[in-house]
Amino acid sequence: MRRYLALFLPLLPTERWRLSRPGGEPDEAAPFALVEKQNNAQRLYALNPAALIEGLAPGLTLADARARLPQLRVAEADRPADRALLLRLAARCERYTPLTALDEPHGLVLDVSGCAHLFGGEVELLSRALGDMQAFGFSARAALAPTPDCARALGRFSAGGVFSPDDAASAAARLPLAALEAEEETFLALNRAGLKTIGDLARRPSGGFAARFGADFPRRIERLLGREDLRISPLRSPPDCMAERHFVEPLTQRESIEAVLRDLMEEARALLERRGQGGRLFEASFFRADGCVRRLAVETLRPTRDPKILALLFREKLESLADPLDPGFGFDALRLSVPRAENFESAQGEFEAAAAGVAERELSELLDRLTTRFGSARVLRILQGDSHAPERESRAVPVAAAPVAASSRTFSRTFSTTWPKPQEGEPQEDEPPSRPLTLFDPPQPIEVLALAPDSPPARFRWRRKMHDVLRAEGPERIAPDWAHSGPREPTRDYYRVEDVEGRRFWLFRRGLYESGDDTPRWFLHGLFA
Repeated sequence: MRRYLALFLPLLPTERWRLSRPGGEPDEAAPFALVEKQNNAQRLYALNPAALIEGLAPGLTLADARARLPQLRVAEADRPADRALLLRLAARCERYTPLTALDEPHGLVLDVSGCAHLFGGEVELLSRALGDMQAFGFSARAALAPTPDCARALGRFSAGGVFSPDDAASAAARLPLAALEAEEETFLALNRAGLKTIGDLARRPSGGFAARFGADFPRRIERLLGREDLRISPLRSPPDCMAERHFVEPLTQRESIEAVLRDLMEEARALLERRGQGGRLFEASFFRADGCVRRLAVETLRPTRDPKILALLFREKLESLADPLDPGFGFDALRLSVPRAENFESAQGEFEAAAAGVAERELSELLDRLTTRFGSARVLRILQGDSHAPERESRAVPVAAAPVAASSRTFSRTFSTTWPKPQEGEPQEDEPPSRPLTLFDPPQPIEVLALAPDSPPARFRWRRKMHDVLRAEGPERIAPDWAHSGPREPTRDYYRVEDVEGRRFWLFRRGLYESGDDTPRWFLHGLFA
């Protein structure tokens, strides 16, 4: 049986605005509202309790509100700031469950199935969640019920609490029609028919409602009564496995934090070992007592579950942080999760270890450390490109871009690229290379003097210096890729040239005179060593 906890923060925008003021808002008893432009008119978006007591409501135009309450103070609404705050609160609630979803604009829904016993039961869990919101300065109501829609309705339109499946159905039946959150026309039509509560709708045949208001209307009633579970879409995908610790006294010392993290690694190793898996991505979440959540992730090239390797990678990550991990008032919860795991091939004694090769294992560990320290986007490997165009013959990709199996054979095959051997007529190993080691991206334009339009260059100017060509070899004609997306490029004629000072260059002419192309242009594409 699934259980959902819905948190409703009715005053979140105005309370966020008040808490963002230096020293807080001094006069909370004065009517205050946040306004935004809607349909070419300034309308009330959110109000504080004092303004609500005076009879104002969201959606009222500012002119009408000022006519009723001249002393009303206003400020501009900031929906992106409200959403950012809701995301921070959702991250804080992940200490209760990894399945947390936004219920915008002012709520959260948590799938707490199987989690309540970790906090002393459902009543204690609900109390802790409410206590968190109140500690951060936000008014909140909460309900725990069998479906997310039922929990959400009970949290918003009742006093909240913990509801069993039977209690949830009877409590939802007593809710007003506003719990449907339907369109104004639907609400008026139901009122005119004498229907006042959700229970009134449940006692009527569903066919008439479906014909009048659409096929989804009866299902909406079923969800409110807790009879149909429409699962939430969590902000973050649930990990393959995780281990966590909660503390009565928050941890502040780095040594204590690292010791707990090592214990979590051992627990994660045992979980992965029972499944015959190893992790490729590990994430440590640090829940600070003031609500801030920091996450550190490390990625490995091969599946692993070795706590020593993980400890080394997380130490590298901590030392490379531009913003150091600040415990502040301390961490009251730590979690180690494995978002991505794969089948693990365990080594069988020294024979297999020798066959795998110590060098490959050391290479894998080195690449893991470099990726952790500098980021996966900065540690690259070169792959062969499916093109004969020089700038696309190879490409650099992150070392962790493609999954790598645990076996040494697959690892070696992944990191060894078989480049094509020189064809007949091309320079062999004892001859000068046909391609330079240094390529310019993009190629650099040059000014060329040739004896004839299609002849090799006799002189060229590059970077304001004139070079007299002593030897030239070519042309090597490279046509554009027929399957390459984008505008079709002109044909290129490449030349290997050497100037009188012994320096060797790779030049090309883009375009052919006889093909009717625009005036061909010359470029310097690379330098030979």
